[in-house]
Amino acid sequence: MADDLPIHAVLPDLLAALRERSAAVLVAPPGAGKTTAVAPALIAEDWCTGEVLLLSPRRLAARAAAERMAALAGEPVGRTFGYATRLDSKRSAQTRVTVVTEGIFVARIQSDPELAGISAVLFDEVHERSLDGDFGLALAIDAQAGLRPDLRLLAMSATLDGARFARLLGDAPVIESEGRSWPLELRYLGRTGETRIEDAVAAAVRQALRETQDGVLAFLPGVAEIERTAERLENIPGVTLHKLHGSLDPAAQRAAIRAEPDGARKLVLATSIAETSLTLDGIGVVVDSGLARRPRYDRAAGMTRLVTERASQAAVTQRAGRAARQRPGVAYRLWEEAATAGLPRFDPPEILEADLSALVLASAIWGVADPRDLAWIDAPPDAAVAEARARLAALDAIDADGRPTAHGRAVAVLPMPPRLAHMLIRAGEIGLAETAAEVAVLLGERGLGGNDPDLELRLRRWRGDRGRKAQDARGLAARWARLGHVAPNPSTVRPEPVEGRPAGRDVKTPFDKLSANGSGDAHDAPADRATRVNFVNFGDGLATCIALAFPDRVARRRDASGERWASVGGRGFRLDPTSPLARNEWLAVAETQGMAAGARILSAAPIDAAAVETLFADRIETRHTAEFDPASGAVRPLRERRLGAVRLSSGPDSHAAPETIAAALVEGVRRHGLDLLPWSEGARAFRVRADYAGVALDDEALLARLDEWLPAAVEGRRRLDAIPPGALTEAIRNLLSWDDLQRIEGVAPAHFTSPAGSTHAIDYGAEGGPRVELRVQALFGLAEHPVVGEGRVPLVLSLTSPAGRPIQTTRDLPGFWAGSWAAVAKEMRGRYPKHPWPDDPASANATLRTKNADARRAQSR
Repeated sequence: MADDLPIHAVLPDLLAALRERSAAVLVAPPGAGKTTAVAPALIAEDWCTGEVLLLSPRRLAARAAAERMAALAGEPVGRTFGYATRLDSKRSAQTRVTVVTEGIFVARIQSDPELAGISAVLFDEVHERSLDGDFGLALAIDAQAGLRPDLRLLAMSATLDGARFARLLGDAPVIESEGRSWPLELRYLGRTGETRIEDAVAAAVRQALRETQDGVLAFLPGVAEIERTAERLENIPGVTLHKLHGSLDPAAQRAAIRAEPDGARKLVLATSIAETSLTLDGIGVVVDSGLARRPRYDRAAGMTRLVTERASQAAVTQRAGRAARQRPGVAYRLWEEAATAGLPRFDPPEILEADLSALVLASAIWGVADPRDLAWIDAPPDAAVAEARARLAALDAIDADGRPTAHGRAVAVLPMPPRLAHMLIRAGEIGLAETAAEVAVLLGERGLGGNDPDLELRLRRWRGDRGRKAQDARGLAARWARLGHVAPNPSTVRPEPVEGRPAGRDVKTPFDKLSANGSGDAHDAPADRATRVNFVNFGDGLATCIALAFPDRVARRRDASGERWASVGGRGFRLDPTSPLARNEWLAVAETQGMAAGARILSAAPIDAAAVETLFADRIETRHTAEFDPASGAVRPLRERRLGAVRLSSGPDSHAAPETIAAALVEGVRRHGLDLLPWSEGARAFRVRADYAGVALDDEALLARLDEWLPAAVEGRRRLDAIPPGALTEAIRNLLSWDDLQRIEGVAPAHFTSPAGSTHAIDYGAEGGPRVELRVQALFGLAEHPVVGEGRVPLVLSLTSPAGRPIQTTRDLPGFWAGSWAAVAKEMRGRYPKHPWPDDPASANATLRTKNADARRAQSR
């Protein structure tokens, strides 16, 4: 092999470290040669008697690394150097170095925790922080500590935080390579917000082709942008255009990587798949859109949505470095130079934002009840673990204590996410294994059958496709279908030995089994998918399988246009009303994208209402409910059948339970307010007195404790206006403690008793303070102004004539007697001559009777 790569300068130090220690960290810049030089060097070491596994984040990079090492050794790939990926595997009994995707490795170590026959595991590009990468490293560290102290672990990256990984690996030594540095020029072109990204990239590519002589690699966020950009750059003389993304077949991917045989200039339009681990021959220029499409898991909705956002500083540095891998390079950036500092420093680790269902189940089977007990760079978030446990329990994959069930173990063995493994097993039980597996592959491999939301149409197209990728995918579906017919027994899934097989022949190994069965290669997920992998089926079977995998996404149309849909899980979906799917009453939805409140349906299949009721018969509930009408304050009892959040049918319920009706009345008041209640004047006055006394009986306080006082008042009634007088007063009084009641009576007594013996309600809500209205004669003989409460607050006296007409309002009764009383009395004597109007009211007898009545009363004594 070539020995002029920069990595060779530090290989002696690395080899020496691994002779003495079981782990090491290698930091080497892009182009240093770590991916293709380290593993071949390790197999010559005395301790390395078995196989070396080199983990790669993507299928394309795994194949390319194996092919490059084999070419440098002058061998065909599959002899000393092989690979194993989701759809493809080339290795033999002679293979010493196998490049595998991270998902393949996770499946392998779960099936064989001892990693029999493996001497070393190399984790390449660990800075990408994929979920499978982090999990695979955590499992390897655990296996090394408990089962394989002789196993060597090596973490490698170009932009690695070496110190953190060194601590994780038990204070492992860190070896750094300086790498090869070619000059790199950065040119900032900027882009206005009105310019479409494909137009801006196409213009930058044309500028680069004019200004340079090298091939061009352009980074775009997703497949759709690549296709639109390609349309703008077709048929440029002397330039061969390639696309590069995870959906392409291997031949097309290899063509984008290798040099052009006729010496033509190369133009490659790529997603982030080309950021790391690959050297594209003939490339000396990079055009960077500055955008990336990343999955963001919406935990509340239980779905993953793709978000186009600014690429991180680490990502754009990696992208620019592609231009200077083999020669001096130029990178054109479609943003202003000052904006670079505002980019996020790193891509967020996937473990902090992903669905952790598979990880939690795998950890339980591994024997770790809480995955956070494993060794992590960033531990899984508590909320994500709790949400994953709830989902696994709903799939019958774990029991109430978090232990894996027999079904859960069968689910974990299958090479797919838990939802889909559950679907394949259950579909097999009802004779739909072939359909379930077929559509699983259809949705897992982007581009098969097109991108129409109608999955029946996509499945028909794929079935008629005779291309290599379509045929390989059908082979994978057939293998998965066999797994669905007979669910694997987890206790029998163990690696098959390769020792003793005839040399030079292709043999079936653990990696052939895993790659043939398929495994979650996380970084090969298409850049613009809403979920990593989803399953569906054909016709009725198609919809049945989708419903098995995603029972919470079964949806019913909510309007005549078919635009708005309500799902069993409670989420609202939207669909283009021009889609043929919009004419259906029910859909089994496989994929959605967007916010939880109104996610867009990306793929679905029609399902009959009868099929829904049959499939979920054990989940359909008959509920006795009651609808509250705020206009009348009355309740209408209903009997309804529901599947989750979707109402299947409803009608009047003549046997509604009294507690159901009472609960509906209470809930109606909670939603529409306390003003619906028939408050008596006494109840209103009591609440005002309480407020004056500092005891909380306002709306906010009563609503907060509604369930404590209102149920007793509405018991046995179907309307709020049927609550009897006094019941509300009694209900709210029962909320208060003895001390509160005493305080109200002491600070805000309900009545004022006049010298004449009459009682009068005190209005504590009146402007100006507590007010009482009474006839002036009732206060005769009172020389001091009356006060109220413990604070001796002067009452506002609203004084009236014998006919109840107001004559004076005062806060100073003695002043009134001594002042304006004479004029008032003179006027009153003329109007009411039968009533007493003394000149000195302060010394007169209080009375509410006429003068003659008082005289007769005096004579009778």
